[in-house]
Amino acid sequence: MNNTTILPFYLMQNVIQHYAWGSTQSINSLFNIPNPEHLPQAEIWMGAHLGGCSQLVTGNQYDSLAEFIQRHPSLCLSDQTHQTYGELPFLFKVLAADKALSIQVHPCKADAETGYARENQQDIPLNAPERNYKDPNHKPELVYALTPYHALNGFRPLDDIIQTLTKMNLQPIESLLNQLRADRTTAGFQSFFIHLLSLSGKQKSQAIQALLAYAQQAQQDDPLARLVLDLAQDYPEDIGLFCALLLHYVILQPGEAMYLDAKTPHAYLKGTGLEVMASSDNVLRAGLTPKHIDVEELAKCTSFAPKPQETLLIAPEKSEDVCHYPVPVNDFKFSIYPAPGDITLATTSAEIIFAIDADIHLQHESGLTLTLHKGQSAFIPAVAGAYLLNSSGRVARVYN
Repeated sequence: MNNTTILPFYLMQNVIQHYAWGSTQSINSLFNIPNPEHLPQAEIWMGAHLGGCSQLVTGNQYDSLAEFIQRHPSLCLSDQTHQTYGELPFLFKVLAADKALSIQVHPCKADAETGYARENQQDIPLNAPERNYKDPNHKPELVYALTPYHALNGFRPLDDIIQTLTKMNLQPIESLLNQLRADRTTAGFQSFFIHLLSLSGKQKSQAIQALLAYAQQAQQDDPLARLVLDLAQDYPEDIGLFCALLLHYVILQPGEAMYLDAKTPHAYLKGTGLEVMASSDNVLRAGLTPKHIDVEELAKCTSFAPKPQETLLIAPEKSEDVCHYPVPVNDFKFSIYPAPGDITLATTSAEIIFAIDADIHLQHESGLTLTLHKGQSAFIPAVAGAYLLNSSGRVARVYN
């Protein structure tokens, strides 16, 4: 590409991540993206993260989005975003899960900075399996459901947890539960959580066997029992099965959205959605995974306060042309335009536009036009100023 010319928009070529939990069909059926080898198409990454950086397409030329932004930081990001973040501050994904992702927590900014610096001093390689912190950033995230989307999000009220476990009468964890009954504080729950996840050997096996025996017996009447059995098909000996009893079980309907703050335990279980997050790859795992689990570090980065049921979903702010989904961070904003007919959008920072259902037509006052087919995205630099958006289907817009 010509280094001196910045176009108002660029077609993006995005990386598809083939993680084992991904769906082999969903991305193909929703967006007509081929999958001839029937691989799990778990995530489409749209952004400049080095774990899967998008390419900008101009004619037959391709350019790394990260390198393009490095060459033109203020023109791409705006002066303010460049000074604040020094990079594209968000990562936008399509996520298509066929089985559960690990139960996980993302650290807050301060914990990420401290942990990243500490592991660098210890010379732990960035790709080492025992590495907890891949970068010094937090990772708040939003998910917008394209299909029914099953997830766990935030701790249930402590009384509900105790009531559920009491009803199950699981003898191998009865002593732990007695301690929790005696100390119903946040610290008491934190101690219970750490000891539960730290069970090993015979104790761990007996606890899981008792949980699965109860679930088999109660599955007709108890949705949590059915959830435990579903998760056990893929993770039969994982202590993380108990997290299904501790966290809210949520099924987002298409068009519903959920925000996940730092320090909140959560897991995506099944379904396809759009996900936008701060540009980070920091994940501390609590279960449903063969990967490294550092229970003590996880606990330090987790909020053990319950999350009220009524706060799980984000209510969109609706106007005639758009639904804005408010989030309490500055790293990203997320909006859905249901069927925009020649509306003008103004850029104040870098943006990514994604075609959900139908072709998108972009037009700039310079005369440049770009058509995106469903499943395609465009990068729009801050310097574009304003552009015209038209589509007969939903358009997702991520900006900051």
